[in-house]
Amino acid sequence: MSALRGFSRRDVAPRPVTPTDGEVIGRVLAGDVAAYAIIVDRYHARFARFATRLLGSQEDAEEALQDAFLRAYRGLGRYQDRERFASWLYRILVNRCRSMQARFARRSRSVPDFESGGRVAADDIRLAGREEAIWLIGQLPLEQREVFLLRFVEDMSYEDIAGLTGLGMSAIKMRVSRGLDRLRELLGGERQ
Repeated sequence: MSALRGFSRRDVAPRPVTPTDGEVIGRVLAGDVAAYAIIVDRYHARFARFATRLLGSQEDAEEALQDAFLRAYRGLGRYQDRERFASWLYRILVNRCRSMQARFARRSRSVPDFESGGRVAADDIRLAGREEAIWLIGQLPLEQREVFLLRFVEDMSYEDIAGLTGLGMSAIKMRVSRGLDRLRELLGGERQ
């Protein structure tokens, strides 16, 4: 304790105040375009993880995320609810991921089997361990996969998911339930 004698609260540097999303957006709209980097830094890692899990590819996720940040930046002038920016950015990102998923689905209805010279349906591909879990989650419809990842991978509460997605609680719970049912089905039945 004697080492602290002579110090008062005035001697301690105040903690830097982190600006809210609304404050940062206000700065960007006022001409401080470099302030948008605060938004990117704030959400990049979390949303990149989510998009990677949603799309199954880090490269595709980064492309979707960059596009989402760019679309959000371009739309800032039209965006009204500055304090719910994360939810808005999330919706843009999910829509980009959905568009990419649809494009991928059209391109790869089946996967070439180079060893036998034939073609193998994508549903017949099985991987081991963690890769199998990723594959299984990837088989869920996007709406179920989205809430499943938020609930069980991002460890968000149903209330937080509702705030982020704009969905009602019953819709979220139904999507999680149906996603779990589908995973059980893919695994060959309910495990005890």
